[in-house]
Amino acid sequence: MTGTAVVWFRRDLRVRDQPTFLAAADAAPRALALFVLDDALLAPSGAARETFLYRNLRTLDDALGGRLLVVRGDPADTVPRVAAAVGAATVHVAADFGPYGARRDDAVGTALAADGRELVRTGSPYAVAPGRVRKADGEPFRVFTPFRRAWLAHGWRAPARTDASTVTWLDPAGSGRGLRAVRIPDDVAVDAELPAAGEDAALGRWTGFLDASMRGYAARRDRPDLPGTSRLSPYLKFGLVHPRTLLADLAGRRGEAADRFRTELCWREFHADVLHHRPESARENHDRAFDALPLASGATARRAFDAWRDGRTGYPIVDAGMRQLREQAWLHNRVRMIVASFLVKDLHLPWWWGARHFMGLLVDGDLASNQHGWQWTAGSGTDAAPYFRIFNPVAQGERYDPDGDYVRRFVPELRDVPGKAVHQPWRLPGGVPSGYPDRIVDHAEERQVALEGFQRVKAARR
Repeated sequence: MTGTAVVWFRRDLRVRDQPTFLAAADAAPRALALFVLDDALLAPSGAARETFLYRNLRTLDDALGGRLLVVRGDPADTVPRVAAAVGAATVHVAADFGPYGARRDDAVGTALAADGRELVRTGSPYAVAPGRVRKADGEPFRVFTPFRRAWLAHGWRAPARTDASTVTWLDPAGSGRGLRAVRIPDDVAVDAELPAAGEDAALGRWTGFLDASMRGYAARRDRPDLPGTSRLSPYLKFGLVHPRTLLADLAGRRGEAADRFRTELCWREFHADVLHHRPESARENHDRAFDALPLASGATARRAFDAWRDGRTGYPIVDAGMRQLREQAWLHNRVRMIVASFLVKDLHLPWWWGARHFMGLLVDGDLASNQHGWQWTAGSGTDAAPYFRIFNPVAQGERYDPDGDYVRRFVPELRDVPGKAVHQPWRLPGGVPSGYPDRIVDHAEERQVALEGFQRVKAARR
């Protein structure tokens, strides 16, 4: 074992449970820690996600004793140049299965190989790597429930026992020429409240959730008015904690709450698996019959989208959700489904308009989960009979925000409306409170329009 290795961080900004550390330590007596600021990923990130990335890079650099090398550029150029500068025979990464990430890594691997070096993939951001779980005939799963059964039966590795001392880190300041280091950028201005950065913050949130909230998770997870969810999605997005770590901590727990949490982690892995097999579904309908669905267009459509985006639809649960998204760069999952259903099935707008808006604001914006979450709600994704699922925004609000506390928190115009009456302000004796808009559409009417449109989809399948 001679020379140097490179550990290239991407969606794994942590030091615990890091299989890449073990692979690098086996390959060479010392390693260089590297992160590449890639404009192809930064440009569409949005201010919240970009700022959260920079904060997490700072905490990672601290954990590594200030020895994280940050460079900017196309990885296919910068990674081989860094490897050559430090004489590294191997570059170690967790495999990326996203459309861009897979192409990028193939290009980096080819460039390294041309110089006699190797890109070594060890592990992934998932408990079970996309493509690993398949049907008996070798085909990928297209429905969640059988995927979940196979995923649970497959299982996952135990967490890797690593920390910052697992690898002897090279000091980039004295590591030769050609590194072209840059400082970690300053935060981008963002008005939203962001979670605390760093691996310790992620593990602290997980421990607190296990101790205080896991018991009631199954009953409370759909209630946006209650602190019933883990809020771990931003940490999973950037790999501050690995799902394998969470699953290991759940191994001794039985009951509905633990099973439900495992299922939610499985949804994340299912969406990644679907996108891996169908990368074009990041931009197109997974079910191409939905290309026949009539969609609103023109100036009226843009005005409807603007009202939805700004939380001015006149439906309080929808407006509260869109305002929470803007204020917190995060949105409760039940409310994500409600606002998505409203955009697609009440306003008849393309799901990708909403998906793009979400990705521009969400601190936890993950391409696979976002795009396929939207397609699940729109009906064009992997569900068998989705066109019957048209959320009534009033019924959803009354069921999941029964006292109206969530709405009143984010819609100040309605803070004086008591109880669940807040979900139908047009029925108040004095009418809609001043400053709050009238409903931009009638849900009952638009539901019928949506169902009629879905008949076109059914016809397209024949």
